Amino acid sequence: MNRLEGRAAFITGAASGIGRAQALLFAREGARVVVADLDADGAERVAAQIRTEGGDAVSTGIDITDEESVATAIAFAVDAYGTIDTLSNTAGMFDKMVPLADADRSFFERVLTVNLTGMFNVTKAVLPHMLAAGKGAIVNIASGAGLRGGGGGIGYTSSKHAVVGFTKQLAADYGRKGVRVNAIAPGLIDTPMVSHFSKAPETVAGLKAQPAGRLGQPEDIANAALFLASDEADFIHAVTLSVDGGQVDTL
Repeated sequence: MNRLEGRAAFITGAASGIGRAQALLFAREGARVVVADLDADGAERVAAQIRTEGGDAVSTGIDITDEESVATAIAFAVDAYGTIDTLSNTAGMFDKMVPLADADRSFFERVLTVNLTGMFNVTKAVLPHMLAAGKGAIVNIASGAGLRGGGGGIGYTSSKHAVVGFTKQLAADYGRKGVRVNAIAPGLIDTPMVSHFSKAPETVAGLKAQPAGRLGQPEDIANAALFLASDEADFIHAVTLSVDGGQVDTL
């Protein structure tokens, strides 16, 4: 039996990269998928691919930093599928490794707004539906930069550390009400967000030095998200799972 059979999954940032990989995999595992992204056209292309493969998917544009946009997208999802059983908060932005001395306050605040407040907005809108059903699974995409320093600039690292704390507090508040909340901390993954430096010689050398010895793929994260969203992870709460080729713990 498919691991997400009949469940309705809402995935942000699903037009490309890690979000897209999750949308495709979740659909193949039986989920009815809402492909949500700021890039509405890109989201529809992913939904169309799922339908071509025989899956069930719809798409919606969403600006996770705007509460009205979020409310509209969640209402659309519930109208389409009746509820939301699974939420993957994947949408985010990078800060190009900018340190504090060079950081502009407005850009710093923008990174926090997208990576943390956006997650807050979407989760707050989805949570009542999970509580009403007495069950649900939330997967938040953090980062290796949420577990250490050096994985991003001041904005990105701060925001991803906050995502880890956000995940733990949600689990503490709602685990006993049937809502499981966990996070994934990806390492360097081959996505458009990091393409500008993932092929640099020093980056390649660093990847070769870690246990996996390679650049991560979006499917690596999707596989972990599927596990955390499934009943196989029923006793797992408040965990931030490193999926990084061993980078954080060995380098």
